[in-house]
Amino acid sequence: MQTEEQIRKEAIRQVAERMMIAARTAPKGKGTDNIHISLVDEAGIQKIAGTMKKLVAEEHWPHSFERDAGNILQAPYMVLLATKIAPLRLKICGMCGYENCDEKDKYPGVPCVFNTGDLGIAIGSAVSIAMDNRVDNRVMYTVGQAVKRMKLLPEEYAIIYAIPLSASSKNVFFDR
Repeated sequence: MQTEEQIRKEAIRQVAERMMIAARTAPKGKGTDNIHISLVDEAGIQKIAGTMKKLVAEEHWPHSFERDAGNILQAPYMVLLATKIAPLRLKICGMCGYENCDEKDKYPGVPCVFNTGDLGIAIGSAVSIAMDNRVDNRVMYTVGQAVKRMKLLPEEYAIIYAIPLSASSKNVFFDR
C-alpha cells in the first residue's frame, strides 16, 4: 500500500510537466515562439534560494526576495518561464511606444509587447493546469530576478518568472 505522502512529489512533477506543455502550446503572436520553459528540482531550488538570500544580505535587495526564497524551499519543483525581448517585426504596430521595430531596436532593453503578452498567456495556461490539479502555486518575479543574476538561462531570455509548486494541507504561498 502506498500513502499519499509517498506519491505526492511524483504527482507534483507530473503536473509540472503538463504545465510546461500548456505553456508551450499557448498562443503566440505571429506564430513566433520566443518562450523558454524549464523545470527546476529541489537541488536547483536550493541554489536559487541561496542566491536570493545572498542578494538580500549582501546587496540589500528587498526583503520580499528572502521571503520568497523561504517559500520556494517548500516546493519540490518549480517551473521557469521566460521570453526574449526581440521584436516580432510586424509591419504596423508601435505598441511598445516606438514608431516601429527599427526604432525600438535603438533601445534593446525595451521589450516587444507581443513577447511579454505571450509570456503572460503561457503563464496563465501553466497555472491553470496547476489549479485544475489542485497543486498550490504562485507566480514569482523575484525568483526570475535571481535566475537572471545567476545566468541560468541564455542572456536573450530577459524576462523570467518562476512558478513554485506545492501540495500540502495549507498553501505555503498564501500567508506571506
